[in-house]
Amino acid sequence: MICLLPHCAYLSETSRMLELHRALTELGVPVHVATHGGPHERLLTRAGVAYDVLGPGLSAARSAAFVASAMGQGDPRQSMYDDTEIRAYAQAEAEYFRKHGITVAVTGFTLTTLLSSRLAGVQLVTEHAGSFVPPAFERRLLPAPSSPVDPRLRRAPDWLSRFFVNRTMNRTTAYCGGFNRVAASLGVEQVPSLAALLLGDLSLVPEIPEILGISAAELASWRPGRGYRPSSRLAAVGPLFAHLDLPLPGRVQKFLGRPGPVVYVAMTSTPPKLVRAAVEALGRLDVRILVAGTIHDLTDLATDRIMVEGVLPSHLVMPQVDLAITTGGQGSTQTATASGTPLLGIPLHIEQDLNIALLERLDAARHVAPSDLDRLAPIATAMLDNPAHQRAAERLQKLYAAVDGPSQAAQHIAHLTDHPS
Repeated sequence: MICLLPHCAYLSETSRMLELHRALTELGVPVHVATHGGPHERLLTRAGVAYDVLGPGLSAARSAAFVASAMGQGDPRQSMYDDTEIRAYAQAEAEYFRKHGITVAVTGFTLTTLLSSRLAGVQLVTEHAGSFVPPAFERRLLPAPSSPVDPRLRRAPDWLSRFFVNRTMNRTTAYCGGFNRVAASLGVEQVPSLAALLLGDLSLVPEIPEILGISAAELASWRPGRGYRPSSRLAAVGPLFAHLDLPLPGRVQKFLGRPGPVVYVAMTSTPPKLVRAAVEALGRLDVRILVAGTIHDLTDLATDRIMVEGVLPSHLVMPQVDLAITTGGQGSTQTATASGTPLLGIPLHIEQDLNIALLERLDAARHVAPSDLDRLAPIATAMLDNPAHQRAAERLQKLYAAVDGPSQAAQHIAHLTDHPS
C-alpha cells in the first residue's frame, strides 16, 4: 500500500501530490493520503481526494512560520520544526503506516517521514529535491547563490561561491540538528547532511536530460558516498508540475485577452513583502500584470493594468502570457517550460537558483536576486524585446510535450510495492 504525504503549507507540494495521486489511480493502484494540514488542504478537497490529518492540523500562522523557516529562508541552525513536533509527527506517521499496511511512503517535503519511515520499516520516495540531486553537485552545476546562507559568501566572487556550494552540500549539516536529535532518541538512522535531508530511498528526478544535462542512465547508476544514507537511489521521471482542476475566471480571461504584453507574477510560498516589491518594480512598465496572490491579501496593488487573484491554474495562464516571473521553484519553472513561456526568476535559495540557471544556459530564462530588484524592470523589458527567449522556450516546450512525467513517476512508485526492500 502507498501513502502520499503532501505538505499543505506549500501549493507546489500539494499540487504535485495531486498529480501523483491521479497517475497512480490511473494505474489502478490504491493510495492513502495523509498530511499535517495547512492552507492548501482545500485543493485536496476540491479534487475529491480523501485524506487524513495527522496531528492538530497546521494553522495559517504555523504554516507561514514553517515556510519562513525553511531552507534558504530560515536560520540553518534550526530544523523548521521544534524537537517535540518532529517526534510527535514521526511517531504519528509511523503509527499510521502500520495501521494501514503502508509499505511505500511518498513525501512532498513532509520531512518527518525521514524518521517515521525508519520507525515503521517502509520505503521512502521523495520528489521535492527536483534537479537538486548529488550528480548535479558532483558535476559542479550549482551556480553562485543569489541569497547565500553562509555570510562568508555574500562578498565572495562567483567562482568561489560556486566551488563552495557544490563541494559542501553533502558535508554541511544545516537544518539537520533537530532531526538528528530526535532520530537518536528514537533509535533510528540519522540524516548525515543537508543534501541527504532531501533524499529518500528513491528520489524521483523530475527533469529531462536536455535541461538537466545528466542522462537517465547516469542518474540511475549513481550510488551514495560520504554524506548520504546508504539506501539512497535516483530515478529520472520527467516533468512533474500542477494541472490544478480550477476554472480560469472569466475576468482573468478577459484581462489576458486585451491587446499588449502581459507579465504573470506567480511567486508562491513567498513572503508578501517580496511579491509586493516585485509588482511595484514592474509597475513602471507599459505592460499588464497578472498576480497570483495565492494566500496573501494583495488586492490593494490592483489598478487598471494590474489584476490580483488568489490561486490560479498556472498551466492555463502561462501559455497566454509573454513573460512569467516566479521564484524558480520546480513547479512554476516547469509550468513555464511546458507552456513555451520565457521565465524571469527571483530565486530565494540555491535549489531555485539551479532551476533557473539550467534554463538560463539554454536562453529560456534570466534571473534577478531578491536584493537587486532595481534590475527587475530593465531585465523584464529586455526579455520582452528579445524574441530569442521565446524561441528557446518553445524549443523546450516541444521536448516536454513528449514526456509524461507523472505516469513515469507513478510506475517507479508502484514498482516498489512489488519489490519491497
